[in-house]
Amino acid sequence: MARTVRDAKLETRTARAALKPSGKPYFRAIDEGLHLGYRKGKSAGKWVLRSYAGAQCYKLETIGTADDTIDADGAAILSFSQAQAVARERFLHAKRMAAGGPVASGPYTVRDAINEYLVFMEQNRKSARDTRWRAEALIIPSLGDTTCSKLTTRTLREWHSGLTKVAPRIRTKKGNTQRFSEAKPDDPEEAARRRRSTANRTLTILKAALNHAWREQKIASDSAWRPVRAFKEADAARMRYLTVGEARSLIDAADDDFRKLVRAALLTGARFGELAAAVVADFNPDGGGTLQIRTSKSGKGRHIVLNEEGTAFFEALTADRSEGDQLISKAGGGRWLKSHQTRPMKDACRAAKINPPVNFHVLRHTYASLMIMNGAPLMVVARNLGHADTRMVEKHYGHLAKSFIAEAIRAAAPRFSNDADPIAAPVRAPQPTA
Repeated sequence: MARTVRDAKLETRTARAALKPSGKPYFRAIDEGLHLGYRKGKSAGKWVLRSYAGAQCYKLETIGTADDTIDADGAAILSFSQAQAVARERFLHAKRMAAGGPVASGPYTVRDAINEYLVFMEQNRKSARDTRWRAEALIIPSLGDTTCSKLTTRTLREWHSGLTKVAPRIRTKKGNTQRFSEAKPDDPEEAARRRRSTANRTLTILKAALNHAWREQKIASDSAWRPVRAFKEADAARMRYLTVGEARSLIDAADDDFRKLVRAALLTGARFGELAAAVVADFNPDGGGTLQIRTSKSGKGRHIVLNEEGTAFFEALTADRSEGDQLISKAGGGRWLKSHQTRPMKDACRAAKINPPVNFHVLRHTYASLMIMNGAPLMVVARNLGHADTRMVEKHYGHLAKSFIAEAIRAAAPRFSNDADPIAAPVRAPQPTA
């Protein structure tokens, strides 16, 4: 990504004041075929763009006044970094014109960047629906009409911070005024953490859209959003998982058709949508047994390695069935569709006396948590879950892994309870006798 070039002679007023006035600009290369120049006058200097035009020819263009005596405004008066951004934007615009490429009739806005990114997501990712919802609800209303070249780090930080002050949204009919919850949360700290987490996910979407536009040469520089950082410790929610006993109770309590889906999730760690889309041909009993996930959330496929119980379960499930049949179908042969698992999951949790009840995704967490507590390496778990590396697994499940540090602490940390009573009475110093 394009970064702001440093130059000790040009980047500050003090440094430029020491330069001698000259009709010939002081140039600094900022990209291939592109130089930013500073022409020192008797009062304020001017920023000059010099771009390579081919056949050893260069094009010169004055792009603004330097902030030698007046503070930069990002438009007529430019700082050294702002001048670089303007120079890159004009340089890319000229290249697109010369190549006969499409050039927007007006300024390229955040809305344009978001819309183009959504098209990319819908063609290449499975999480486009959530991305669209967050963009339309939390990005476009505030930043949609802002020209990308005029975005500032301060604007983006204020927008990011403002997301944490928005009350939880209530499902509202399309076309009606959005409603917000007015109820006070039972746990204010947890509610604040969730808002920071939402703000971070939304910031990730915005930065991804802007980076996509930058790579497509629609934006000259990433200097405005690159310094904006996510809130720390915002995603440190307690990861819920079921014990083996709870998982068995849930399987026993589920209805006949839903029981197969629950057990498949516990044996594979696959997402609900992945299991709902699987067909009989995706199970391969050879080599110990694997289940192919053709398209995952990231848009990439994977093969989930099964243990003996998993292989036996899918062998029984696929026996004497056609390869194109749904691997797990509803009673009567219907396909499990989005949200079809919600009510059966609540009913099964109620019957199994799992309180508070869990959603279907917790079965994926259960698979990963129990594997790690049984000693599986983090990379192995990450691969079966479909993660490219161990970062997500370490973040959510790393504390469950056996480690030298944890074992050493448990073996050597002091103990203060007596053997008879694990919750011992307070230890008091003996009182002096009279």
